[in-house]
Amino acid sequence: MSALSRREGLRALVWLAPWLTGVAIFFVYPLLSTVYFSFHRYDMYTLEFTGLDNYRYLLHDPRVRTSAANTLWLVAVMVPATVLFSLALAQLVVRLKVGAGLFRTIFYLPSLVPAAAGTITFVFLLNPATGPWNQFLALFGIHGPDWFGDPAWSKPSLTLLSLWGCGQLMVIFMAALLDVPRHLYEAAAIDGAGPWRQFRSVTLPAIAPVLMFSLVTNVIYALQYFSQAMIASRVASGVTDSPGSSFTPGYPEESLLTLPQWLFQVGFRDYTMGYACVLALLLFAASMIFTLLLLRQFRRAGEVS
Repeated sequence: MSALSRREGLRALVWLAPWLTGVAIFFVYPLLSTVYFSFHRYDMYTLEFTGLDNYRYLLHDPRVRTSAANTLWLVAVMVPATVLFSLALAQLVVRLKVGAGLFRTIFYLPSLVPAAAGTITFVFLLNPATGPWNQFLALFGIHGPDWFGDPAWSKPSLTLLSLWGCGQLMVIFMAALLDVPRHLYEAAAIDGAGPWRQFRSVTLPAIAPVLMFSLVTNVIYALQYFSQAMIASRVASGVTDSPGSSFTPGYPEESLLTLPQWLFQVGFRDYTMGYACVLALLLFAASMIFTLLLLRQFRRAGEVS
């Protein structure tokens, strides 16, 4: 290696040093520590090596199966619904000739509401006894369900909350749609392509990178879903942190129990940090697998097109 090549390599390392330092401190070290603690019984005070006991217990923990099923439901239902709804809103706003700015503002504003405030408001709006939404449905003779109190409706209710706050994703799709060259639509129209064929043959290939980014980030977000589910469960159950009361995440009937919530419960409530590290590694592996599958699928779709 010549002296010039060595100098260029050193210069590159100097410029990369802040990034490499951040990755080492905030990713590599925590990941290795999580792997290390997963083989121990650790309660924040004592450390005892237990081998694969935590991993064996993972296979027999019923709460893991329940929380994993709920988390996968969010990935399979909430993520596609949110992405498709955001794309539909973006298409609508882009095509509007009058009032586009007003509707863009209306659709975007809910995303500015903090997650805690938005979730609490949603639970009260959908309250079957005092909420205005069920009273509105009653005007048409429709008996509204117990949205956050019925296990069959709790996750769909969270999906509605996600659709309500999809303004940021809508703006991203708007930027992608506005960047599609107009002459492609004109050429497709000359060839006799209708709106659906134009969307399928022109719009989707043009916005494929943005669509992939949205799916990957939303899948990772769903795998880490915590705040809204925890707050909705607590508010709907009516349990507070007053002395003598206790709250276990997942109300009603563990239908809103997600893997991050169970990780929080075993790690910071039960102080079984070794087992919590196993759950953290499970979430990390799931995120990597879903990301790789999505990237592979989009790469295949790009090769076919």
